[in-house]
Amino acid sequence: MRLVFLGTPDIAVSSLKYFIQKEDIEVVAVVTQPDKPAGRGKKLTPPPVKVVAEENNLRVFQPVSIRKDQELLQTLRDLQPDIFITVAFGQILSQEVLDIPKLGTINLHASLLPKYRGANPIQRAIVNGEKVSGVTTMLTDIGIDTGDMLLKQEIEITENMTSVDLANKISEIGPELLYRSIIGLADGSIKPIPQNHDEATHAAKFKKEDGLINWNQSASSIHNQVRGMLPWPVAYTYFNNNVVKIVETELIKNKENIKIEPAGKIVNIIKSGIEVATGNGLILVKKLQPPGKSVMDAYSWANGARITPNDQFTNEIQGE
Repeated sequence: MRLVFLGTPDIAVSSLKYFIQKEDIEVVAVVTQPDKPAGRGKKLTPPPVKVVAEENNLRVFQPVSIRKDQELLQTLRDLQPDIFITVAFGQILSQEVLDIPKLGTINLHASLLPKYRGANPIQRAIVNGEKVSGVTTMLTDIGIDTGDMLLKQEIEITENMTSVDLANKISEIGPELLYRSIIGLADGSIKPIPQNHDEATHAAKFKKEDGLINWNQSASSIHNQVRGMLPWPVAYTYFNNNVVKIVETELIKNKENIKIEPAGKIVNIIKSGIEVATGNGLILVKKLQPPGKSVMDAYSWANGARITPNDQFTNEIQGE
């Protein structure tokens, strides 16, 4: 079966590698996003999918907009693909694009559709405190994640699972789910199921300011925010008017309903971290990143910065 793979970031790499190794699949082309500046030096960096594709001597195309690139669309038609597979490609496909493959376009979406349609389903599920998420394969249409569903698989979200952990889980189970969807669609054993649009929710992209912690929220809400904001924008707070990124937290089971004011107050410093008051309960800050430094355990930071109980994290810069 002739396949064109459309994907860009790390989460798409495992699926591309999987199809490269399948004897009954021929990856005839890879379409990904253009190289982008990255890091402090703003060096032009290829997407992870491009790196893997070139290592395997595959044809790679990097359109700014696949919908508007008529030369590329004709090239893809000439390849006579049976199927398109999209995994976090990052561009909206037009009907002209979708009409190219014989069997259609299958997308791997990182949620249990119709919940969490959109660009940020993994992080939104964690931030919202969901206990279960998963992955859905679907036939792409011109809507945003509105196409008919093929297969689903649930993933339990444990209390300390981060969005990075969930993305890794999806990377593990996604390739086989896609493969089963292709085979089932081709032989008719899988029948597409329309989504119930009335049950749909949207997973919008985060902005940097979404990472700011409001210590008046409950400990569980802050814990969810910290877990869900990785790897970007990362939850953060202010300490002595400097930004401190909060990288890892833990709920303190026997202190869930303790009320200490003001919220953000450092209550206790122990080897496992810093106990901080919230709007409802205490939370343990285990790892953080002070300005200009690497991520470190909170206990070491507290010792080095001579933090004492009654010092305080704040929701905003003081004195302005």
